[in-house]
Amino acid sequence: MVIANLISYVLVLLGALNWGLYGIFDFNLVSSIFMGWRSVGSIILYVLIALAAIWLIISPIITNGALKLRGDRVVKERENA
Repeated sequence: MVIANLISYVLVLLGALNWGLYGIFDFNLVSSIFMGWRSVGSIILYVLIALAAIWLIISPIITNGALKLRGDRVVKERENA
């Protein structure tokens, strides 16, 4: 689940960056990478960004309010016997 959260986080940041560039400079980063706003690559990336956003909304609900971006590591203390 940590990997899915990290990938989703990066995709949502990419979507936010794209919207920011489009709003400020009228430049669509995704469209320029895939040579068109309705190309197959653009559509796939837009769908992945939307699914990532949905995952980031649902993930804390599944994990009782925690969005985990790190794995849980249990550190065992050495016993002095």
